[in-house]
Amino acid sequence: MSRTIKFAKAGGPEVLEFVETQVAAPGPAEVRIQVKAIGINRAESMWRNDDYIEPARFPAGLGYEAAGIVDAVGAEVAGIAVGDAVSVIPAFSMNQYFTYGEVVLVPAYAVVKHPASLSFAEAASVWMMFVTAYGALIEDAKVGKGDFVLIPAASSSVGLAAIQLANYAGATSVALTRTAEKRQQLIDAGAAHVIVTEEADLLQETMRITDGKGARVVFDPVGGPNFQKLVSALAFQGIAYIYGALSEGPTTLPVLDMIGKMTAVKAHNIWLTSGDEAGRKAAVAFVLKGLEEGALKPVIDRTFKFDDIVDAHRYLENNGQFGKIVVTV
Repeated sequence: MSRTIKFAKAGGPEVLEFVETQVAAPGPAEVRIQVKAIGINRAESMWRNDDYIEPARFPAGLGYEAAGIVDAVGAEVAGIAVGDAVSVIPAFSMNQYFTYGEVVLVPAYAVVKHPASLSFAEAASVWMMFVTAYGALIEDAKVGKGDFVLIPAASSSVGLAAIQLANYAGATSVALTRTAEKRQQLIDAGAAHVIVTEEADLLQETMRITDGKGARVVFDPVGGPNFQKLVSALAFQGIAYIYGALSEGPTTLPVLDMIGKMTAVKAHNIWLTSGDEAGRKAAVAFVLKGLEEGALKPVIDRTFKFDDIVDAHRYLENNGQFGKIVVTV
C-alpha cells in the first residue's frame, strides 16, 4: 500500500487528498519506484486548477518529477535494475502517470540513473528545469558566444537553469526580475547582467547591455502585456520563446516591429524534447555532462515533508521562491 495524492475536482491546494492505494506490479515497459523526493512545478498547480495544456481526468493524480529507489521493473526494461537510485523526466501525461506518491509507477523511458553526487532532493529537481531550458536555448536556438539571452522570471527554477545553460554554452545571460530584492542572488547564481524591470526601462537597458543590437533570444514564462516589450528588445532575426502564462493579462505582439526585424515567436514546452526519444537522450547526455563538470547545479529554495504537500502548493503560488520547491518522502 502507498499513500498517493489525488484530487477529485479542480481548485486550490486544499483539494489535494491522501489516498491509500495498492500500487500494481509494473507493466512490461514500466518501473516502480519507492519515492524519496518530489520536485514541485508550476505545471502541477495549473493541472490542479484544471487550467493546463490538457484537461485533467478526475479523480486525478499529479506530478512530473521524483527521485527514489527502484523496487520493481517490467519484463522488457533494460538498463534499470531493482535497487538503482533514479529520477524521473517529465515525458508523459499526468492523466497516465504521476509522481506524487510514496510508491509510483512510471514509464521506463522517463527513468534516469542520476549522478551519485546528487542528493535525492537535487535529483528530483533536475529534469524539468534543465530540459525545458535546454530544448529552447541549446536544441533549437543553439545559443553560443556573442548571443545575449533575456530571461524573465529568472529566479524560478527554469529561469535559473536558463542562466546556467546560457553561460555553459558561452552566451551572455541577462536576468530579469521585478524588484531589486533578488538582484544579488541572481548575480551570485551566475547572471552576467540583471535588469530590475520596475526600476529600469527594459528596452533601454537591453540595448545598453547589447551595444544597441538587442538580444538574440528571449525565454519567457510570463506572457501578458510586457511580452511585446521583450519582443521589441530582440535583435534582427531574434527568437522569443514563450513557455508559460503566468500573467493573467492578454499577450500582445508588436507586429510591425517583428516584420521589420524578421523576429520569431515560438511556443515551447518540455515535451518537444522529452517526448522525442532522440531528443530526450541528447538532453539527458548534455545535462549529465554539465552536472558532472559542475557547470550545472539545481538550486533548491525550500523543502517540505510529504504530509505538508498542501502547504508546498500554497508556497508555490505565492511566487516568492528562488529556485526549486521539493517535497521529501
